[in-house]
Amino acid sequence: MFAPTKIWRRWHRKINVNQKRYAVVSAIAASAIPSLVLARGHRVESVPELPLVVSDSVEGVEKTKEAIKVLKQIGAYPDAEKAKDSHGIRPGKGKMRNRRYISRKGPLVVYGTEGAKVVKAFRNVPGVEVANVERLNLLKLAPGGHLGRFVIWTKSAFEKLDSVYGSFDKPSEKKKGYVLPRPKMVNSDLARIINSDEVQSVVRPIKKDCKRATLKKNPLKNLNVMLKLNPYAKTAKRMSLLAEAQRVKAKKEKLDKKRKLSKEEASAIQAAGKAWYQTMVSDSDYTEFDNFSKWLGVSQ
Repeated sequence: MFAPTKIWRRWHRKINVNQKRYAVVSAIAASAIPSLVLARGHRVESVPELPLVVSDSVEGVEKTKEAIKVLKQIGAYPDAEKAKDSHGIRPGKGKMRNRRYISRKGPLVVYGTEGAKVVKAFRNVPGVEVANVERLNLLKLAPGGHLGRFVIWTKSAFEKLDSVYGSFDKPSEKKKGYVLPRPKMVNSDLARIINSDEVQSVVRPIKKDCKRATLKKNPLKNLNVMLKLNPYAKTAKRMSLLAEAQRVKAKKEKLDKKRKLSKEEASAIQAAGKAWYQTMVSDSDYTEFDNFSKWLGVSQ
């Protein structure tokens, strides 16, 4: 269905509550991995650590200039500048649909105290967004479906995470009966596990004398393989090339012979042409007039 829009159009999709929570906690966990944050394009080279937790005094900031000063002190201002510099006009027809400008995402500031003044302080900084820890939005934690948003936590917000989402052993206080999904591996660094001394001391050594099946090659494309199957192929190919060269040479000589005429033949053809021209002029009626006789070069 394209247009006009109807009220029965299926605008939304129903997702299980547990799946939504799984996505949110996964996005929160991804925000603490520097490689994922860097892969998403955030400038966190000057940030002291991830996850980045600041004191609750940030929640009392009221002015935008104070908020920028805070970002500079914790090393998060380059990421905000990146979002500011990326502000540009959207390509395509979206310009006509009330979304003319686009820009990259900057840091996300998560606060824990309800009614904090930090919301008004950061809302005028391009690319910076603010969210309450009890109302985290998945579209802010993972914009465009890409994990690794650069998140700045206040101390109170970071301490509330266990009460909001629970832990592996203790269920959540805000969400009834919800426990964090337990990971399949305690240590997700698989390469480190494989290369550890404990694992390498148990595994079997590499079999260096193992014979593998040879890779088959196409004899029509590989000359060496063709010669193994048919030794006469080299002679046959050489004969075909020589025959082709002789054919091209003979054709070229034939064309040159047609183009080149002997001097005697050329002079005979030229004399015949002049005689025919004189005959045509003398037989014409223009010779009766003096002017035409001079032009044609005919003497009366």
